[in-house]
Amino acid sequence: MGKRLVPRMKDLHSSLETKLNQWRYASPYSYSNSIHYFTSKYFLSLPSTGINLKNNAHQSLPLKIEKEYVQNSERVKSVDLHPAEPWILASLHSGTICIWNCQSQTVEKSFKVTELPVRSAKFIAHKNWIVAAADDTFIRVYNYNTLEKIKEFEAHKDYIRCVAVHPTLPYVLTASDDMVIKLWDWEKDWICAQRFEGHSHYVMQVAFNPKDSLTFASASLDGTIKIWNISSPAPNFTLDGHLKGVNCVEYFTGGDEPKLLSGSDDFSAKVWDSQSKSCLQTLEGHSHNVTSVCAHPELPIIITGSEDGTIRIWHSTTYRLENTLNYGLGRVWAVGYKKGSNQVVFGCDNGTIMVNMNST
Repeated sequence: MGKRLVPRMKDLHSSLETKLNQWRYASPYSYSNSIHYFTSKYFLSLPSTGINLKNNAHQSLPLKIEKEYVQNSERVKSVDLHPAEPWILASLHSGTICIWNCQSQTVEKSFKVTELPVRSAKFIAHKNWIVAAADDTFIRVYNYNTLEKIKEFEAHKDYIRCVAVHPTLPYVLTASDDMVIKLWDWEKDWICAQRFEGHSHYVMQVAFNPKDSLTFASASLDGTIKIWNISSPAPNFTLDGHLKGVNCVEYFTGGDEPKLLSGSDDFSAKVWDSQSKSCLQTLEGHSHNVTSVCAHPELPIIITGSEDGTIRIWHSTTYRLENTLNYGLGRVWAVGYKKGSNQVVFGCDNGTIMVNMNST
């Protein structure tokens, strides 16, 4: 039940791009500095998406990225940002949950949940709760102020990979290696309100649609993304296009058209149009499994994280690769953000890093 071993694919970058990246990291503005300025003056990234560089050079996105907080720890499997407090929630492979204060640079809370990995944990801020899912198949709910355990119950028959909190209703989704997704209602003592079946392999992640919160998406190692309605146990439709298992899925809220992002063991990320049910773009360049994807809430960028240890930044309109970051914390497992903020947090093998992304 461990992580899959995937053979290395041929590097899709041209030799010219490789040389430019080598020059980039050797420059005074390399990723080891606490502040990075990404402009066409200093950094030039050739597109891996077939966009003509000459015609799009003037559209290069200048970014200033400041490293705000670094916390070394055991392997981080999930991260979340509190909507009001300067807190980072991290669940660790060791079975521990931590809340780090990125403002005071201190540990707010740290407590052992189980001896097995806690693969997902989320804030439910208006209840002062944390909901956590672990490999022991249990869901646990804690008051994050008192650390009182509010609820504990066995939710699945195998590892629980992900929890997702509904934005307005008292619902939590869970996804598991038992190939089942479940919807839990905390106002009814955490009764299972719906089961969703249709995947033929582990379900790695689920995400609610921010524009239609009665629907959600799921990513599975069966190589598909499925779209569901919370009132029906069967999927509405399936998106199929990755060559290997899909690790992550996230809604892309930029613009009017509903879009989805996905990341896969085929080393690529994809952008999907959920209306036409088609793939709009494939983002290629990672040299290992893509484990996390998100669209920045305030900037026109897509962010992907990978087991190759890098974070890649793509323009969300042209899909051009803007830059590649490597903070030396090992494989990247998770990304977190919140609306109204330029802060983005990454969970890695050897800890967590928060950066602030701004256009210059």
